[in-house]
Amino acid sequence: MAKKPSMCIEYREVTYDGKHWTLLAHLREKAASLMKALGKANLEAVVHGSIARGDVSEKSDIDVFLQTPASSFVVETALEKAGIRAERRLIVQATPTYAMKAHIEVDEHASVTFPLMKMRKVEREFYSFGGKVSLHGIEKVLRVAGVDKRLMLIEPTREGHRENSVVAREEQVARILGLSVETVMDRVRALTRRDHVGRTGVFVQEELSADETFEMALERLMKRNPAVRRRARYV
Repeated sequence: MAKKPSMCIEYREVTYDGKHWTLLAHLREKAASLMKALGKANLEAVVHGSIARGDVSEKSDIDVFLQTPASSFVVETALEKAGIRAERRLIVQATPTYAMKAHIEVDEHASVTFPLMKMRKVEREFYSFGGKVSLHGIEKVLRVAGVDKRLMLIEPTREGHRENSVVAREEQVARILGLSVETVMDRVRALTRRDHVGRTGVFVQEELSADETFEMALERLMKRNPAVRRRARYV
């Protein structure tokens, strides 16, 4: 069952057991292998979400993200040189106002994503909202604060983490995370709306054929869809 936003002010301390620390180390090691492969091609990546914060579970996915547009040829070649093969390649656009992204699934629970066009500030800050960490941060065993899908702010502690509801604390959370209040409010609206009306799907999600590049797919979608064409013109 998907986690739902918490609508009340809650606070609790969570202590991780040995199994949790072992799982976190395993997931981070796997994320680091993807980030190192990309780094050899001078592609600087981050991992975001629970792996950056530390509050992982057996269902946690490894989401490695390149924060600026990149050549899909360079990205895919870097992964192939490291022996990492793509199981699926998807081109995705969450909403008509969000940037089109390339999404490479390397297995059921690990992926590499990068934008195919410039992102707006609220999109860039999305990754900091959930918590993100670089390869250097992983090597330094750094965990960072971020917000989970329940709209709980996760703040790492020596023993685990403390968590508190974001709702009605948006300005304070924005200061803690170093983000604009607009970004925090945008995420609160999106997640609470999802809780009320359910998932509505993404605007575009298509799997690429074996001989199609992400750039070719983007060009095809731009010709077919005026909304995609308008978003691609954003600078």
